[in-house]
Amino acid sequence: MEKEYIDLFELQSRLKQGVESLFPKRLWIKAEVSAVKARSGGHCYLELSQSDSNGLVAKSSAIIWSSKYRFIAPYFESVTGSAIQEGMVILAEVQVNYSELYGLSLIINDVDPEFSLGLKELERQKTIERLQKEGLIDLQKGLELPLLPYNVAVISAEDAAGYRDFVRHLAENPYGFTLNCTLFPALMQGVDCPQSIISALDAVLEDGAEWDAVLILRGGGAKLDLACFDDYELAAVIAQYPLPVLTAIGHDQDFHVCDMVAHEFVKTPTALADFLLGMYEAEDERISSLQTRMRLAFSNKIYAAESALNMLQARVKGGFVMKIANMEATLKVLEARILAADPRRILERGYALAVDGNGVVVKGVAGREKGDKISMMFPDGTLDCTVDSVR
Repeated sequence: MEKEYIDLFELQSRLKQGVESLFPKRLWIKAEVSAVKARSGGHCYLELSQSDSNGLVAKSSAIIWSSKYRFIAPYFESVTGSAIQEGMVILAEVQVNYSELYGLSLIINDVDPEFSLGLKELERQKTIERLQKEGLIDLQKGLELPLLPYNVAVISAEDAAGYRDFVRHLAENPYGFTLNCTLFPALMQGVDCPQSIISALDAVLEDGAEWDAVLILRGGGAKLDLACFDDYELAAVIAQYPLPVLTAIGHDQDFHVCDMVAHEFVKTPTALADFLLGMYEAEDERISSLQTRMRLAFSNKIYAAESALNMLQARVKGGFVMKIANMEATLKVLEARILAADPRRILERGYALAVDGNGVVVKGVAGREKGDKISMMFPDGTLDCTVDSVR
């Protein structure tokens, strides 16, 4: 019995009719860009995919014709700050197409850049909530940053402008401060960026040197280029890292999950250089202030000692002067007393002093006999007398 069959072209034609009848109009689909390549002719070829916890579950090729791509590409980049690239999740308006030769493909007519931004922000908020729930947000804050960080490990791309700005700013500081900085190269954007930075962080620990801090430098860029710094795995590693991690990832308007969990964060690599130099400047000013205070303290102490010595000298001198004056007064009193007790002063008042032949003062008549010789002393001379009688 002859078997019924159809040829391959008819099969493909039926599939084409079926597919195109099911999807006669354009529709919006969400998918991850797993590969993208813009050709010289202006067309852009993409590989779209979808995965779940078990892995890849769907895949399809897609194309943006040059007539559309020249409008879609610049608009997408103006909104997101980044070109359509691998790893992005996009919302695309597609026309389902089936070719007998090439099978199923999607013709992209438009891409919504706001969706990609919003999806990244939603993922970012979920990452923050997870880190908060796990108690990882403030772990780095508990580490002690040395007063003067000197041995510093720098994680950045070697050719990054931000890294060069950082090195130049440190070298040209007007204070002459120096830091020992060692570069550990890593990717600073793209889907491989988080794992590359994690590997660099591991390399710092394996290096064996005594590092004071680790710096992660990027220096700004497109929003989606910097989305890797909102990655949960990278943020969790930074949060639990045993050394203080300082970040300078974006421009003034950028703030990432890695900034939130870091020990310190500043906006730009140049600002991070200023932060470190500021620590040295503050300590230099503190030491200078301490030296000034010590000089003033010693000067005040010397002045106080000199004042005390002068006062003591004045008091000693005053004491001696007073003592001499008191002694002079005492001498005058004694002199007056001596003068008052001088027998000559008594004689001058009309009295006479009698002494016997031996020069002994005669105080009375007792023991005196007739014929005794007595001398009577007067202020102006002496009378030698003989006792005629004793009564």
